[in-house]
Amino acid sequence: MSRRVQSMLEHITIPRGPIELAAHLHLPDSPDRTHPQRAVVLSTPGSSVKEQIGANYASRLAARGIAALVFDPAHQGRSGGEPRDLEDPYRRGEDISYAIDALTTIPGIDPQRIGVLGICAGGGYAVHTARTDHRIKAVATVVPGNMGTSFRSFQPDGPAAALDALADARTEESRSGEPARVNWLPDTLEEAKAVGATDIDTTQAITYYRTERGGNAYSTNRRLARGDSLLLGYDAYHLVDQLMTQPLQVILAGRIGNTGSYESGMQLWNLAPNPVDLMVVDGAGHYEMYDEPEYVDAAVDRLTTFYSNHL
Repeated sequence: MSRRVQSMLEHITIPRGPIELAAHLHLPDSPDRTHPQRAVVLSTPGSSVKEQIGANYASRLAARGIAALVFDPAHQGRSGGEPRDLEDPYRRGEDISYAIDALTTIPGIDPQRIGVLGICAGGGYAVHTARTDHRIKAVATVVPGNMGTSFRSFQPDGPAAALDALADARTEESRSGEPARVNWLPDTLEEAKAVGATDIDTTQAITYYRTERGGNAYSTNRRLARGDSLLLGYDAYHLVDQLMTQPLQVILAGRIGNTGSYESGMQLWNLAPNPVDLMVVDGAGHYEMYDEPEYVDAAVDRLTTFYSNHL
């Protein structure tokens, strides 16, 4: 693992088998060097990179005394991995474990005080990983999503028919050698309007991801279509009730929109063997929990208390 230091932000390269993950380690400005520090690995939303939502939360956690590691998923951002733009939920979970591997080698980090924070789709990935990687001692989620449930619910003819179509498409890709990519979101508000996607959640997603407000050149807004078959068969909460014994915190947006994160978060809360803190942020929408200071600060204050108590 190679590192270079810039102020209290370390640019880290995490070995992940034959590839490497690009990561940022956010550190407290005045760490307590007499005791090993607690640390949190962040699992970010689908399509996002470490400079976006993850940085908003990681930098705030570090300012409150908790080291926080955020990374670009394999196949995305500045991390390695081919083919590009693959959203593989199982590899997303493995990424978290590789990040923990890296944290345990960093001087000053206590390997017995590592937690995870999952946001949006990353919430489901974090939970799925924590079930079987018990190096994770505390699990927190913000507007968590179960990507399997979401993708199955989006199919007008049902998930089985969608899998049939994806099978045909992959056969054609194998013959042509040209893998198909699809948009996560319309690239502009005008494109969204043209297809009738004018609801507040889609609008707020576009104004975050596809404008200067939150956009990043390494967040492509493209997804390798063949990965959708993996998402359709995925369940982030499978066996949570039996395996995820760590303390759980769930933070939800108070304005219930069409993202499914409120419903997903409540399902998780009810499944978990050890739920200890539930917070609903009044007035916030799903995407406002990404970067609106009022809402993010409220969430991070509560996260800090949770991690301080359980790491």
